[in-house]
Amino acid sequence: MALALRCFRHLPSLLYRSSVATIRGLLQAPAGCPALLLDGCRQCVHQMLLTRQLATKKAKGKGQSQARVNISAALVEDIINLEETNEDMQAVVEALKEDFSRNLSVRTSPGALDHLIVVTKDGKFPLNQLGQISQKSPQLIIVNMTNFPESTAAATKAIRESGMNLNPEADGTIIRVPIPKITREHRESLAKLAKQSTNKSKEALRKVRSKSISQVKKFKSKVSEDTIWLLEKQIQQMADSTAAEMDKLLAAKTKELLG
Repeated sequence: MALALRCFRHLPSLLYRSSVATIRGLLQAPAGCPALLLDGCRQCVHQMLLTRQLATKKAKGKGQSQARVNISAALVEDIINLEETNEDMQAVVEALKEDFSRNLSVRTSPGALDHLIVVTKDGKFPLNQLGQISQKSPQLIIVNMTNFPESTAAATKAIRESGMNLNPEADGTIIRVPIPKITREHRESLAKLAKQSTNKSKEALRKVRSKSISQVKKFKSKVSEDTIWLLEKQIQQMADSTAAEMDKLLAAKTKELLG
């Protein structure tokens, strides 16, 4: 009991230096504290720091900005790789940017047709792997399907159902794609597609978040409840930040499309 009380007396000074000491691993046993109790001291300090963060969060009043949770990756590397989670979320954003750039342009260009997926009896292929795409005039795109004539009908269908307001016409192995005039209706249609693409990306983002939180929950029996709560909160904040980035992309694209 005397030894425990002696250790407890040194907790205030330990807390004062805890953030630096914990990270650098420089925490030393207080005078009179047996070496066997040192690990216990470290665990107490770390636990009290997490509890303090949790209490600070809960103490925030309504209408006040909430402090961001930011747990050191080194402290939780055995539980989850937060950098990898962030990379997965950013990959979803990059895919959305690519989709906007490739498929949602007011003016249809040959490049917009390159990666349209064509469903054939042999599998799914990008259109540019099956046919040669070129622009005959500002109002007409030509798709030459000579190398894969059996896929002409499937390619025509893929172009028609692309959502780009195109009405292709097949003539043998040649597909003619008239480029529609830029109407208000066409612009609004593209804006709706941008919204749909963003919603799909947010669904992919939710899957990344759920997968990460499930990984954290596997350690419920090994770490404190506060540690689990803080990790879940940080992952949610990462997801919220990424979703906000998507909303900004959508707003900018919508403005571009509607003029």
